[in-house]
Amino acid sequence: MTIFTTQKRSDVMNDNTKKILTRAAPWLALLFWLTVWLVIALIFNKPLLLPTPVAVAKKLGELLCTATFWQALALSLLRIVAGIAAAVALGTLLAFLCVRFKILDCIIAPLLNLFKATPVASVIFLLLLFIGRNTVPLFIAFAMALPIIFSNVKEGLLQTDRQLFEMAAVFRVPRGRTLKCITLPSLIPYLVAACRAAISLAWKAGIAAEVLAVPEHALGRAIFESKQYLQTDELFAYTAAVLIISAVLEKITLRLLRDKGGRDRC
Repeated sequence: MTIFTTQKRSDVMNDNTKKILTRAAPWLALLFWLTVWLVIALIFNKPLLLPTPVAVAKKLGELLCTATFWQALALSLLRIVAGIAAAVALGTLLAFLCVRFKILDCIIAPLLNLFKATPVASVIFLLLLFIGRNTVPLFIAFAMALPIIFSNVKEGLLQTDRQLFEMAAVFRVPRGRTLKCITLPSLIPYLVAACRAAISLAWKAGIAAEVLAVPEHALGRAIFESKQYLQTDELFAYTAAVLIISAVLEKITLRLLRDKGGRDRC
């Protein structure tokens, strides 16, 4: 009995250790690469070209204390998140319509393929000819996210078990309940995968659009100006802020979608 209890405690401790290591692994990897960066910066010893992580963290802390940074962050988020939200709404609607009407799928497919194939820089410069520079990042985020959302949602709809819909029709289940209990639970994994890819891509493309279009009060404009004036530590700090915000946006969106999927289960 004592041996069995000891073995059980050992198994529990091993499981706890594995869980701790799994959670710590990303942070340990980050620490490793920060150390590599620090060593290279110290060996290179040219702060104007490659500042140390400490200098970048210090500059980022200074930026966080300024109203200019938060204004640029707020407007960049507003533009790009609006583009992503529009892509999710329109992409989901188009996926439903294209599954229902095959002729519409044939009409829409070339346009979405064009979105995916056209270089981002070309789209940015073309949009600058027709719309204001403050609106370009929104359209770029929308154009980058739309094909991903559309294709994933469409695939989710096509992979949904047809027999479930037939059963719902036989038992005269209302369409609203069919949507909630059959369609949405089947779509959530595909939508989660789509958002994971689309958010990071649209965010990076939106910031790139801000760098080229130079709209007022934007993170991309701040990155452009930092590069122009050779403020390398500030350039790295703004880049770090963009990466952190991208990760936070993705985490929040995926958590909301998973929670929504859990609540909608019947």
